[in-house]
Amino acid sequence: QVQLVESGGGLVQPGGSLKLSCAASGIIFRFYAMGWYRQAPGKQRELVADITSGALTNYLDSVKGRFTISRDNAKNTVYLQMNSLKPEDTAVYYCDARLLERRYWGQGTQVTVSS
Repeated sequence: QVQLVESGGGLVQPGGSLKLSCAASGIIFRFYAMGWYRQAPGKQRELVADITSGALTNYLDSVKGRFTISRDNAKNTVYLQMNSLKPEDTAVYYCDARLLERRYWGQGTQVTVSS
């Protein structure tokens, strides 16, 4: 049974930082590309950042220079370090795991940026 469990969300003031984690089980983690998506109320889900099995990264333009995605294959975990957070970063953040036709999603974690 595949599970992706996100953690680390919460309420933070503008300019603050959070680090999200996504722990995977039931897959051979090192083979999978991993991604972080977000969905704000009334908006479509969008890709925030992803990282290939070879650790190549890609970022949404609006988060470049503020967010960093990384992975630890020994811990089967992908991270999203979020700095200089803005109110427009408020959303539910989801991680996904992709390999060929296989795709799995986590349940999401809420990030709220507000003073």
